[in-house]
Amino acid sequence: MQRVGVEEFLRGAAQHGLIDVRSPAEYGRGHIPGAINIPLFDDQERARVGTVYKQRSRQQAIDLGLEIVGPKLRQLADQARQVAAGRPLQVYCWRGGMRSEKMAWLFETAGMQTEVLQGGYKAYRQYLHDYFATLTNLIVLQGPTGSGKTEILQALAEMGEQVLDLEGLAHHRGSAFGGLGMPPQPTTQQFQNNLLHVTRSFDLQQPVWVESESLTIGKVYLPESLWQNMNRAPVVAVTLPVEERIKNIIRHYGHFPVAELSERIARLRQRMGGQHVQEAIDLVEKGDLPAAVRLLLHYYDKAYAHSAHTYKAGRVTEVMLQGNDPEEHARQVLAAVKNIAV
Repeated sequence: MQRVGVEEFLRGAAQHGLIDVRSPAEYGRGHIPGAINIPLFDDQERARVGTVYKQRSRQQAIDLGLEIVGPKLRQLADQARQVAAGRPLQVYCWRGGMRSEKMAWLFETAGMQTEVLQGGYKAYRQYLHDYFATLTNLIVLQGPTGSGKTEILQALAEMGEQVLDLEGLAHHRGSAFGGLGMPPQPTTQQFQNNLLHVTRSFDLQQPVWVESESLTIGKVYLPESLWQNMNRAPVVAVTLPVEERIKNIIRHYGHFPVAELSERIARLRQRMGGQHVQEAIDLVEKGDLPAAVRLLLHYYDKAYAHSAHTYKAGRVTEVMLQGNDPEEHARQVLAAVKNIAV
């Protein structure tokens, strides 16, 4: 059994079978991408052991743990063999302590070479925050609702640019309508872990494009260090004629049922006011989507104008776009930032 630090652990993950030995609930809150959960204790067993540890003694908790795990040793080893598939294993628990240590002992006894993550998942999470603090080579794409920012970023990625798709990983487009047609959102921890997994494949000496976001995207939070770096990064602010923006929004959301659209508009009641919200809902129910979107944009544009000037400290390069060609828009954006010193 060998203990390794987070950087070495992650660098070798592709050549190992990765096992998270924490309880299913801990795993569900967030895990290292690619890890398979083979829990030493299930949620109820972990709670029992923890209660004995707190109310009686460490030794009695260990004895109870041995009693629980003893009958499962063969099953745990068989599960690990399936994950290993002929490769060495990597194992982690919360702090790199007794759970990962004992499981590593079991797996090695069963003939599988095993590494343990020094400091466990807790050390991994600290590494994550430290890593994003170093991600400073950013360019932020900003623009009002309906400007086609997501499509521009996709076109930039197809052109070979490094793009961190925050909304794609968050499963949310960042507005009251952002969850429509998207899979359920991950937990904040898992969202951040997935961000790290993607970003570690980038060359950090080259620019990384991100879309301007608030600290939260739907129900998940960006890593604070990443968000602070986004606010200091140079900004490309795109604008598109209102009519084109209305077409973009209808193309994205116009096919959803009227009831779903009305429910999302109703969520804006506190910010837009009841009269304007009801007017927008009435327009949707009448089938006049362009008029409804135009009314909603009045609210969204005011919110955008406020946020665009409140947090961003980096230099802003403005790009005025026309039409509806994401590839052409991406080329214009690239041309505009050619001389930006990131």
